[in-house]
Amino acid sequence: MILRGKVFKYGENVDTDVIIPARYLNTTDPQELARHCLEDLNGDFVRRMQPGDIIVAEENFGCGSSREHAPLAIKACGVSCVIAKSFAPIFFRNAINIGLPILESPEAVDSIQAGDEVEVDLEKGAITDLTTGISFPAIPYPQFMRRIVEAGGYVNFVKENLSRRR
Repeated sequence: MILRGKVFKYGENVDTDVIIPARYLNTTDPQELARHCLEDLNGDFVRRMQPGDIIVAEENFGCGSSREHAPLAIKACGVSCVIAKSFAPIFFRNAINIGLPILESPEAVDSIQAGDEVEVDLEKGAITDLTTGISFPAIPYPQFMRRIVEAGGYVNFVKENLSRRR
């Protein structure tokens, strides 16, 4: 799976309360959550981002509470991938479970700038900053995780596997 988009860059410890503020947790509707994604950190994020754009962040992205709403809001607003130096473990699992591609690559985070155009190859674990022409390694997903993400999340993955067995 190849992903491509413009970069929105953030610092360290972007927590789930900033990704989707608690005042919006009374809904699980992905489109409603998407309208408020990152609004307390970057009020015009949702207006400026285009489908396919990519978030790049420092360490500990998705820390804080374990709400699945956070990766769901990111995915629903059209972000194709999140690249960070590290992710909070529960955010990592929630992202894969809902089909949001995330990659760890400290080298890429240190080099890529806001506004750069980036291409991500999930199968190879390669990140290329198309603006500078520099490529960076990331740990590729194991095949089973890639299949979950490509299916759009764990629920879709299970449905596909069950339908094949019939």
